[in-house]
Amino acid sequence: MNTIVPLPDLINETNINEGCITFTPDGKTMIFAKGNTGRRKGTNDVDLYISRYRNGQWSEAVPININLPDAWESTPALSPDGRTLYFSSNRKGGYGGLDLYSAQMDSRGRFGKVKNLGAEINTAGSETFPYVSDNGKMYFSSDGHPGYGMLDIFVVNRVNGKTVVENLGQPVNSTSDDFGLFLFKPDRGFFTSNREGGKGDDDIYTFINEDPNLKVVNYFLEGITYMIRKDSTREILPNTKVSLMDPDDDVMQDYVTGNDGKFLFRVYENENYTLLGETDGFIIKRQPFTTIGKSVPLETLKELVTNITLDTIMVFDRKERNKIFVLENIYFGYDSADIRKDAAIELDKLVTLLNDNSDLKIEMGSHTDSVASESYNIELSQRRAESTVNYLIRKGIDPNRLVAKGYGESIPIARNTNPDGTDNPEGRQRNRRTEFKILEIGQLIKRDDEDEEDKYFRNENLPKKKNDN
Repeated sequence: MNTIVPLPDLINETNINEGCITFTPDGKTMIFAKGNTGRRKGTNDVDLYISRYRNGQWSEAVPININLPDAWESTPALSPDGRTLYFSSNRKGGYGGLDLYSAQMDSRGRFGKVKNLGAEINTAGSETFPYVSDNGKMYFSSDGHPGYGMLDIFVVNRVNGKTVVENLGQPVNSTSDDFGLFLFKPDRGFFTSNREGGKGDDDIYTFINEDPNLKVVNYFLEGITYMIRKDSTREILPNTKVSLMDPDDDVMQDYVTGNDGKFLFRVYENENYTLLGETDGFIIKRQPFTTIGKSVPLETLKELVTNITLDTIMVFDRKERNKIFVLENIYFGYDSADIRKDAAIELDKLVTLLNDNSDLKIEMGSHTDSVASESYNIELSQRRAESTVNYLIRKGIDPNRLVAKGYGESIPIARNTNPDGTDNPEGRQRNRRTEFKILEIGQLIKRDDEDEEDKYFRNENLPKKKNDN
């Protein structure tokens, strides 16, 4: 093969080992492991480096910002979308010799949110050579999970939101070291092994999955971020960070929308998620999404690979003083200010909103219809407003961020009676409402994780009445 040529000296250095390379989907960014510089001894001297292809040549390789000075980092692998980096490291705090970690790349090409992949994947042994195929499954090698001996290749399956690790079995795995799997098609690929019968120490092997029932279904969630204009119509909201979170509120993927407001995530069948959206000047929003009941029966598929795209939208409200939000389903018992169970569910959502938007001071306003006297309605609504505020305080919201205000029947949003004087129950129902109003927008309370993220970003060398009330 006459086309094989070494990469330039900016990448390859004399008497230094470079290897385990991974590329972004466009082929213009590579990350690789590099070690043995001679400056230090031992296994710590392996770090991850990054280089970008610009103006027809590769830039000088520089260490990426997730390397730790006293740890060994290697076997990098980028996800198919190029936004998540997986790697192996012996850094402190792991489960064994070498553990698998992930790191998220932000819109400026910086890495952060380094996360150990957890005890379901990592063991007291060593886990290396992660690889995420186009079908979204992760493969890796381990000598800690039950296997045939030495390093075996495993696949990570997601079953009803849980991680299940499965040995690929024979003939892929043997009593020797088997590692470095790569799929160039869903049913065929390569891996490396030092099993008997090879031509040297480590040899490359190819394989074909001949399972006639093999079907690959890729699920994606595509959405658009909008804001509400003053005339209540929608307008695309660009430059919004959207995160896909699992039921434990762990971030699985991040995305920053462009001018089209679109975001895209890989999702899996029979799982529940939360979408977390944030951008300057708007209230941080959480929105549930589920794939339960949306799976495609495999027996109906004819192609080896099927891509299914699910749709959603996220609508954001501006963060501005005196803006009023009506809370749905905040009902009270007859002549009562006690918080009912159904109202508690809705108030818990407000607790989450206030925790996410820690710069807001709000007024909890309670309103009634016009049944009973005006003074009675004022007194009842004040007790109800204070009851909601006390509930929020018990849930951990700072009292200094809350004001209780009872408006009684003074600010109706619908008619309590019809023009002919008859009762209008639908209108009275709308008037019996609980609202919150933004009073002040102060300094955002710094999140506990910001210092940790900043640590990973430093030394970055990338571009820079009674009744019915």
